[in-house]
Amino acid sequence: MTDPAGYLLARIELLRTRVRRLVEERSGADPSAGDEYRGLYVPPETAKWLAGGPGPEPVPDPRYDRAARELAEAAGSEARVHRLAAAFGLTALDLEVLLIAVAPDLDRSFEALYGYLNDDVSRRRASVGLALDLCGTPVSSAAGRARFAAGAPLIAGRLIVTQDADRPFLSRALLVPDRVAAFLLGDDAPDGELTGVVRLDGEAEDEAEAEDEAAPGGPLPGLAERLRSADPPLVYLHEPRPGAGVAAARSAAASAGLPVLAADPDRLDAALVPVVVREAAMRGAAVVAGPLPDGGALLRAFAEASAKVPVLLTGPQPFDPGWSEAQPLVLDVPARENAAGAWRAELPDEPGFDLDAATATYRFTPDQVRRAVRAALDHAALDGVPLSAAHLHRGARLQNAGGLHKHARRIVPAVGWDDLVLPAEPAGRLRELIQRARHRDRVLGEWRLRSGGGRGRGVVAMFAGDSGTGKTMSAEVLAAELGLDLYVVELSAVVDKYVGETEKNLERIFAEADRMDAVLLFDEADAVFGKRSDVRDARDRYANLESAYLLQRLESFGGIAVLTTNLRANIDDAFTRRLDIVIDFPFPDAAQRRALWEQCLAPPVPVDGAVDLDRCAREFELAGGAIRGAAVTAGYLAAAAGRPVAMADLLAGARREYRKLGRLLPGDIPAADL
Repeated sequence: MTDPAGYLLARIELLRTRVRRLVEERSGADPSAGDEYRGLYVPPETAKWLAGGPGPEPVPDPRYDRAARELAEAAGSEARVHRLAAAFGLTALDLEVLLIAVAPDLDRSFEALYGYLNDDVSRRRASVGLALDLCGTPVSSAAGRARFAAGAPLIAGRLIVTQDADRPFLSRALLVPDRVAAFLLGDDAPDGELTGVVRLDGEAEDEAEAEDEAAPGGPLPGLAERLRSADPPLVYLHEPRPGAGVAAARSAAASAGLPVLAADPDRLDAALVPVVVREAAMRGAAVVAGPLPDGGALLRAFAEASAKVPVLLTGPQPFDPGWSEAQPLVLDVPARENAAGAWRAELPDEPGFDLDAATATYRFTPDQVRRAVRAALDHAALDGVPLSAAHLHRGARLQNAGGLHKHARRIVPAVGWDDLVLPAEPAGRLRELIQRARHRDRVLGEWRLRSGGGRGRGVVAMFAGDSGTGKTMSAEVLAAELGLDLYVVELSAVVDKYVGETEKNLERIFAEADRMDAVLLFDEADAVFGKRSDVRDARDRYANLESAYLLQRLESFGGIAVLTTNLRANIDDAFTRRLDIVIDFPFPDAAQRRALWEQCLAPPVPVDGAVDLDRCAREFELAGGAIRGAAVTAGYLAAAAGRPVAMADLLAGARREYRKLGRLLPGDIPAADL
């Protein structure tokens, strides 16, 4: 039958014959059958009749059973009531009880019939005893009564709710939830009890199409086949980054041809899990929930659910066997590599820039890619220009969570190569570092040039040189080129006087950096990554433990980190071995100092025509940071005087920088000029 309600109503009409037979039997034997007040009180004749015994046991009706089988064969296994029976493992008796209980919700005449059979006009639903009588099962049957126990499929699956717990067992009313009755009639509207808790995700197939073509079957090949099996598993996916597990679960469900019922774990209470499972079973969907804030309670509730539906739970915590007595299928989601196809699928047109290079460093889920592209297109429309790599980077940076803000200072890169003055050798090494960050997934992942030992795919560099030689600015240029935020680790938020607390703070930083796309900058790194010493007392031992922890953590780090130091000799050799690249920043020569002065005084800074930048570069041996400080001082002096920056302002700024550095002024500078 193509009409979902057709078979159901036909079964209800067949049930009416069984109800009619029971009514005839009871009305013929009951001495108060003709009493117009029957059901409102118990007359003496009826009491004597009842005291005589329970009467003959119900006799099975072969004709009824045969008619029910014929209707079932005509409807086929796709009938909704049969789909429900298959999903929850209902027996023939369970199915008959469900039809008996739902009859008053489909046909009002059953209310009066049940009121008569219950001998109480106010009780218009089937009771446990009435259901057993109509099924031809003795009320004393242990097997029959067990179908109404708390762990029975009908009750545990929330297909039927027993009411009136204070009444005797056989008198308890049976209620079919409205969502179940509506489903049996063909209504697919979601359960109102789950509003805001779950949603039917119709985008799973689109997301699966956006997966990297180099990884057929998604990041977890073989899982889709298990989800299609007759006994689908409960799966726990341990995810390395937020959203990676949910994306892998959706991809597996889509590959298995299953719709996804996505549950919000922050709103999903363990008490609602049976309702969620019931909804998934009725829809033939897979449940996806994550990341779980507490894996134990929800995983245990799903493990105890009665229906066999595919359930995929995700979380950042490794699976704890103490969460549940049932053993789920535990899988580790591999670190997601960038898939340029996912970005192209979201863009309306082919961009006018190298999309592969612009997105190479991002390890985004399809949801994150979608949101990043949407934000980038909005910013491009706001600027009134075509989409650029800068817009895409801006949208991508918005997808990072702010978990690092407690221990690091966020810097949105605002400089580029034009702002950086470096000799050819360190500039070339910096470009090499950018290429390492872009191609690490291919070299370290596909080509397996770093495998085993729990090693991560991180890129760690050290910038060494005197103060002001451009180390921090180079880190900002690196972040800008990669389209990432720069997070400068605040040592005051890391170093702790109590033993073990510094390591805990560093672990939080590394763990959060592993879960997001950003460049991590340890400024003045020798304060944390210093050399180990001989152990003479407990302080030396704990200091060495801190260094040992950092050595191990750098091996497993999967992000991008830069260490800067003014004293390279203070960095432990073991750290140096774990660095991917070391860049030495030399003190600028006269030509570079001339370029730095010119850059600091570039428009819109007003500069007097008599300013001699060649003299400034030749006579003042200052690094880039000091030159910028001198230029800023000159700017304040000129602004206070209401004129362009003059040579006297620059000389005054340079003098102050010399004094800050504790250095003597050049002897050939006339005192009148200073």
